[in-house]
Amino acid sequence: MSDPLHTLEDMDEYSGSMGSDADVAALVSIVGEVEGAAAVVRAGQVAEVRALAAAGQLAARQAAGSPAAVRAHDMALRSVAAELGGVLRVTDRTVQSRIDEARDLVEHYAATLVAWESGRITRGHVRVITDAGSVLVDASPERRAEFEAAAIARCERDTPNRVRSEVEILAERFAERSFTDRYRDAAAERRVRVVPGSAGMSDLIATLPTVIADGILDRLTQQAQTVIDSREPGDAASAFGARGAGDASGAGDSEPDRRRIDQVRADVFSDLLLAGAPALDPTAHGDGQGSLGAIRAQVQVIVPALTLLGVDDGPADLVGRSPIDAETARCLAGDTHSWARVLTDPVEGTVLAVDRYRTPWPQRRFLRARDQHCRFPGCRRAAIRCEIDHTIDAAKGGPTALWNLAHLCQRHHSMKQFTRWKVRQLPGGVLEWTSPTGRIYREDAPAPPVAFTPASISTTAVDEPPPF
Repeated sequence: MSDPLHTLEDMDEYSGSMGSDADVAALVSIVGEVEGAAAVVRAGQVAEVRALAAAGQLAARQAAGSPAAVRAHDMALRSVAAELGGVLRVTDRTVQSRIDEARDLVEHYAATLVAWESGRITRGHVRVITDAGSVLVDASPERRAEFEAAAIARCERDTPNRVRSEVEILAERFAERSFTDRYRDAAAERRVRVVPGSAGMSDLIATLPTVIADGILDRLTQQAQTVIDSREPGDAASAFGARGAGDASGAGDSEPDRRRIDQVRADVFSDLLLAGAPALDPTAHGDGQGSLGAIRAQVQVIVPALTLLGVDDGPADLVGRSPIDAETARCLAGDTHSWARVLTDPVEGTVLAVDRYRTPWPQRRFLRARDQHCRFPGCRRAAIRCEIDHTIDAAKGGPTALWNLAHLCQRHHSMKQFTRWKVRQLPGGVLEWTSPTGRIYREDAPAPPVAFTPASISTTAVDEPPPF
């Protein structure tokens, strides 16, 4: 729960210092200029896509009727790409790839291109739709068009990072091959490799199932944050620095630990793999073990009831990341000590009620189910990694009630407190944000992307006890 870090007077003074009225007026002008420039860039990008698609179609016509059509088309495309590469000052291979992408967009996602051209969606949304639609290669034109229409409607309401997971799950519903089958094939390619870098550094890359990768990052982040939170003046230097310093001088000569969280994560990661435990645990006292090694990963997953019961193999949503396969979702649900049942509106998909086992915090469980992620426009940091904020500050008399609470990540929680951004909460968990320039951004409570609506109600099912 968020408690004020400063007195009310301090916060008001700090917020007021975030720009004078003249600064706000200047910002209004700058925002208008950026908006106009973005429109010009968008028009140019759409025109370029259409021109590149036309170049690809020209190459196809040049090769039509050739006895070696495949090779002739490739040669014609190479020639056209080389011509355009000279103008664009990029390689012909790069141009050829862009031509293929442009043709795919123009020929298979015409409605998406129109939505982008009219400013209803952005280039990032276009990439989300085309990437997700890649699983529909065997789908009929009618099913592709149905997916595209639904995807555009969703993209019009939110930012690309927010809609990616939902659009991917939407595409899976129209795909001929199940997500579970494709996940099994992809999981067979898991591996670890090292990419040599410069200045004595390298990248260690592991290709893993998403839920495992997300869990690894979560545990490293929790452990790194514990190390940082335990710092006191005069703490030892980093694990690597302390070892090096110990060889040359006494421990008393080491400098205070000023590692950033990324550096601490990397150091803990190395210790866990090489030694099985963090080399330096600031939570340990005397000869006893500290709490750092006991930290366990957390992931936030939304699973449809039918998938959980094994009725279908539809994908589940790993909040803040991407879809995961049904088998993994069921495995997580079976092993967890605590889970929530979320009742959603069959039409709107909004959360109506939540029940959960083994939790003393009914407000937290409801808010986590309702919000899913940080409620600042565009942010998708999962709710389990956010703070619960009082919309009306507690220091100003705001109550700890559901209608006055919402999840905000640390970045946007601080911005709400210390800048001219303002927010009010409307019925239904809707947040209305007002920027320093007076622009209003409506942030609706997200609907779970894996919600489902029953096609019919079976009288037999009504008589059976609930499976929960």
